[in-house]
Amino acid sequence: MSTVPPGDDYSRQPVTQIVVQQPSALGRYGKLLLVLLAIAVMVIIGQNASYQSYFSRGEGPPEKYHSLSRRAEDKIAIIKVEGPIFDADGYVKQQIDRVRDDQAVKAVVVRIDSPGGTVTASDYLYHQLRDLAEDRDLPLVVSMGGICASGGYYMAMAVGDAENTIYAEPSTWTGSIGVVIPHYDVSKLLANWNIEDDSIASHKYKLMGSPTRQLSPEEEAEEQKLLQELVDESFERFKNIVLAGRPKLKDNADDLATATTGRIFSADQARALGLVDQIGFLEKAIERAAELAGRDLASLRCVQYEEPLTLSKLLLSADSGLAPANGFARFDAARLLDMTAPRAYYLCTWLPAALSHAK
Repeated sequence: MSTVPPGDDYSRQPVTQIVVQQPSALGRYGKLLLVLLAIAVMVIIGQNASYQSYFSRGEGPPEKYHSLSRRAEDKIAIIKVEGPIFDADGYVKQQIDRVRDDQAVKAVVVRIDSPGGTVTASDYLYHQLRDLAEDRDLPLVVSMGGICASGGYYMAMAVGDAENTIYAEPSTWTGSIGVVIPHYDVSKLLANWNIEDDSIASHKYKLMGSPTRQLSPEEEAEEQKLLQELVDESFERFKNIVLAGRPKLKDNADDLATATTGRIFSADQARALGLVDQIGFLEKAIERAAELAGRDLASLRCVQYEEPLTLSKLLLSADSGLAPANGFARFDAARLLDMTAPRAYYLCTWLPAALSHAK
């Protein structure tokens, strides 16, 4: 028996729908579990990459075509030195090793765009370049970028006394030949916060250079004298390296004195002093390298090397959107602790050394 009243159209009656929501297979914390799973996968990938690199043959950074003949077998290699020089066994050393093992490389252009760095790293990489040139009998030519100062200029001296081997771009700043030990006294600031440096050391000199100690005038003068001796010794070494690479300065005491005041020079000023040989861009340096190797440009392929992208660099890259663009995310506790130690620098900067360490 029909329950629809007479005259009513059953098809027009509203239909009630009941939706039964099935519980998620992962429960109420499903999204969190998915995020944790993604993190775990990334960690596993990173560990696997580290494991593979541990047992790899260490072939170095990958090679990339830069210019000249694409079909030529013999090469001119560009070794890039970019940013502060702090890591002696890092990317620059990897490029040097790659060139050393590649018998097809007939000449090297060292492309330097750096304000300098630590004395030790600058000196080590300078000697690595010198050894490379001597062991392989390879001509070296330097091409300076926007800045090639202090430790960067120190490395440029690896060209030795060969003529016309240092090229600066018209807008290059170079020089800053000198040594600095950054030191900042924050003891008065700590005193305002009722914080006292109560460090225990085997001798007072063990704490030399500490920014948190309050010193008497006598202690401050003594400490300054000892640190100045370290600076002077490193500075003499720097000047000897410059004289080895710029022998003409030996015969001109006035120019040598001007060049080693720690000043920054424009490209034209540096050329007038003999700190650089020619004003020209990278292409001119490549042409000169081919000439020193006794080769025609058409018979050579110019290559450069790409820095390997590790998982950690990808995650901390400013371009990835996962870190601030200023690069301070690359700071780690060990690096920050390292920067608190007294250290001499072949460095051109107006910032505290720790801030210049961001790259």
